[in-house]
Amino acid sequence: MTIHLDAGNASMVELGKTLGPTGIPPFEVKKEYDALTAASRGEIVPAVITYTPDRKWSMRLKTPPTSSLIRTAVGVRGANRPGHETVATLTGAQLRRIAERKLPDLNTSDIDKAMRIVAGTARSMGVRVDG
Repeated sequence: MTIHLDAGNASMVELGKTLGPTGIPPFEVKKEYDALTAASRGEIVPAVITYTPDRKWSMRLKTPPTSSLIRTAVGVRGANRPGHETVATLTGAQLRRIAERKLPDLNTSDIDKAMRIVAGTARSMGVRVDG
């Protein structure tokens, strides 16, 4: 299962709702998640939790969602009507930085293709891409 939580400060309510049916102790997951993501405070860092029926579990962190990285880079949430209005501009350097950060979680190992994927997400948010 994948859960999206605030880095360094996971919500016990979210963990309880998500992990309750599995029998995994949410406090242990919160403690490990918060320790692993303390350096990324203020971001949303997805975690993939794999568990067995005997309540053993492991956690793997992913990179923040592309839309979240774009929002952070341009400083706005996104357009109410994408395709009809533009709310910000993403520079080529910002686009490259986001693509490099997202590269481990994308379906490609080519940075140019990763940049095109990120650019598509930006356009769908009403953010113009330069470069």
